[in-house]
Amino acid sequence: MSFTIYSTSWCGPCKRLKRQLAELNITYQEIDIEQSPEAAALVESLNNGNQMVPTLVFSDGTSMTNPSAIQVKEKLSTL
Repeated sequence: MSFTIYSTSWCGPCKRLKRQLAELNITYQEIDIEQSPEAAALVESLNNGNQMVPTLVFSDGTSMTNPSAIQVKEKLSTL
């Protein structure tokens, strides 16, 4: 996998992004931050102490918070 999506089950923007990524046949690993304190802490560290989702972490160590599917596709083309 080229990236991981940190999300929650109730997050509307997360559901939208995952649906759009599926339409583009883009695969990813998903981690629910409500089920993983370590993942929640990582998301907080990337977002100035906030648990903002969706937060994506790419294989090169960079991250994006609440990106569009097009932004994700463009990022993947650089990896």
